Amino acid sequence: MTETAEGKTRKTALYDKHVEAGGRMVPFAGWWMPVQYRSIMEEHRRVRSTVGLFDVSHMGEFEVRGRGAAKVVNRWITNDAGNLKVGDVLYSAMCYEDGGIVDDLLVYRLEDGFLLVVNAANEAKDFEWIREHMAPDAELVNNSRNTTLVALQGPKAEDVITEVGTGPFRDLGFYRWCRAEVAGVKCLVSRTGYTGEDGFEVYLDWDDGPAVWDALMEAGRPLDIEPVGLGARDTLRLEVRYCLYGNDIDKTTTPLEASLGWAVKLDKDDFIGKGALAQQKAEGLKRKLVGFEVEGRGIPRPGHLLLVNGSEVGRVTSGSFGPSTGKGIGMGYVDKGASSVGQELMIQAEGKSGIGATIVRGPFYKQGSRK
Repeated sequence: MTETAEGKTRKTALYDKHVEAGGRMVPFAGWWMPVQYRSIMEEHRRVRSTVGLFDVSHMGEFEVRGRGAAKVVNRWITNDAGNLKVGDVLYSAMCYEDGGIVDDLLVYRLEDGFLLVVNAANEAKDFEWIREHMAPDAELVNNSRNTTLVALQGPKAEDVITEVGTGPFRDLGFYRWCRAEVAGVKCLVSRTGYTGEDGFEVYLDWDDGPAVWDALMEAGRPLDIEPVGLGARDTLRLEVRYCLYGNDIDKTTTPLEASLGWAVKLDKDDFIGKGALAQQKAEGLKRKLVGFEVEGRGIPRPGHLLLVNGSEVGRVTSGSFGPSTGKGIGMGYVDKGASSVGQELMIQAEGKSGIGATIVRGPFYKQGSRK
């Protein structure tokens, strides 16, 4: 792990690779990260058509081991890790006692414990929150500064990783992981991602990152592989309506409001926030996170008002032009009474005329290689 002279914004092990490739580097969640190389639109379309490679080493990785690991992990998360087998991966949220979201994360069942993968901006906060709720018979280790993480995403991702790696990649199920080698480097590989396409995330020791990056780029050359930055990562996830912490979910929102109720198991043993979420479900939601498509031209942006018949019913949390949908798309919380599919909305920025939109069901982009 390296730092700038100021000692504040860190560089991933792949920083020089991004600069060499023409990446426009920006500070993000305490790291220098590439926002784009050629253009967001071109990188987005490369992932949808063949394959792209992301540096996501800014994410946080915690390992939990010990006799009490399974019980305490299940107490932290809203989903149920009780039946996870070695090789399984689980999406979940962690909540405060009032039901507000600490973070959303992936939970990996390891041979002797668990791997928790958390959002980059929340790494320090999450680690302290987890430490406060640790069990005496479990051990917590933060491996975030020792881990390089790359994401190979796109309908041709399997072809690329099998070209340069040794492992059961073709037989690996969605939300499963395996021990493998990529470019001769031992690593953990999972069939997961944040794009709506097929793909793999590869966890490596810090210093092995550059060699594996080069090998994947070389193997993907016949498929026109490109490095992909944060800009396209955001438009890709928005097209399939994946939530972004800090925009669509945070401590003021609950998983039920965010349409993540499928990841809340109220019938399992007690977990932090269970009482508040059970009460919210019993009383009924007052607002709901919805997705909407713009009619005609116009692009929704976070903070824009959402109106029905001139009255404010919510605000945009995420919004952009969808390169694969060809229209403006967005998400936002609206009053429950205005959350039905087909509801017409007016999106309005301060001092500007409104943009018409309609609430729609499901992901905006439905043709991805990973349904």
